[in-house]
Amino acid sequence: MMTKNGHPRLVIPGPVEVRPEILEAQTEWMIGHRSSAFADLFARLQTKLRQVFLTESRVFVSGSSGTGLWEGASRNCIRDDRKALHLTGGAFSERWAEISQLNGKQVDIINVEWGQAHTAEMVADALKKETYDAVCVVHNETSTGVTNPIKEIGEVVKQYNDTLLLVDTVSGFLGTELRADDWGIDIALTSSQKAFALPPGIAFASVSDQVLERAKQVTNRGYYFDFLELEKSLQKNNTPSTPPIALMFAADKQLDDILAEGLENRWTRHQQMRDMTHQWALDRDFGLFAQDGYRSNTVTTVDNSRGIDVNDMAKFMKGKGFEMDKGYGKIKGKTFRIAHMGDMQPTTLEEVLGGLDEFLGA
Repeated sequence: MMTKNGHPRLVIPGPVEVRPEILEAQTEWMIGHRSSAFADLFARLQTKLRQVFLTESRVFVSGSSGTGLWEGASRNCIRDDRKALHLTGGAFSERWAEISQLNGKQVDIINVEWGQAHTAEMVADALKKETYDAVCVVHNETSTGVTNPIKEIGEVVKQYNDTLLLVDTVSGFLGTELRADDWGIDIALTSSQKAFALPPGIAFASVSDQVLERAKQVTNRGYYFDFLELEKSLQKNNTPSTPPIALMFAADKQLDDILAEGLENRWTRHQQMRDMTHQWALDRDFGLFAQDGYRSNTVTTVDNSRGIDVNDMAKFMKGKGFEMDKGYGKIKGKTFRIAHMGDMQPTTLEEVLGGLDEFLGA
């Protein structure tokens, strides 16, 4: 269904569709980022962000994508003479490992085939053999539709006092369960344009006290993502450099609405849409690319076992008012992704699946 102004609804795994009232919140009168009005905005955000991350610790706010916070996490948490363990099995987990290496960090990798999950046992085996400053894992791999078992991995990492657990929850956060403190997550980083359902350009990370202690032992933390500087400013309800104020107004409004819906209800809605999508795919003789038992609540990577032309599919769906995905990276075309995240409702998903049925001639 095309929106009134002819804008096709986004059914891609980010940026996702943003509600008009959230877009409108960005048009608040501009304020100075060193003003008391900004400090009030930051303090409001901080309180709500801690509630949704389920943390008693601070939540950093960054004028960047989640990629920036990958770099920040790697630079602040991995000492020069130590190693990080990266769990890779998709485009984004591979990229984070590459970013650690590009920042001069020593990296070991547990690699699994795209579509497979990492298990707690894999991590336990690795930690018995080698000492690591950090375990870096993607919660929800957007390219493959795999959700890794962060809670179970966290239970393993908790046994090693000197090893931090760094989690990319860019496409998981606010769409599937994540409990930063309970699961022993030292950094849970995310960005705005996935299940948070904000425009791109702002990123967030819950950060434990242990991370700040580690950062003190790293000389070259960089400048823009220096966590000790971010913490210093946060104590004054501010940021070291000019933040994306308009996006912060939007986040303030969106967090109110998320808290009104309730985290558990939001997770349940995403799970319901996941189940609808899985049933649709299987009933139409498609496969599901992600390993059974580890399939994402926010994005389904459909195995294109019927060999449909994903370009034709996307073109047809655009005519129906929906912007669709054609798969990502080396599995583009062999798969396509149906995003069911953010503020999408099951009724909208029904329209999307109905449009796909028309394309298939079902």
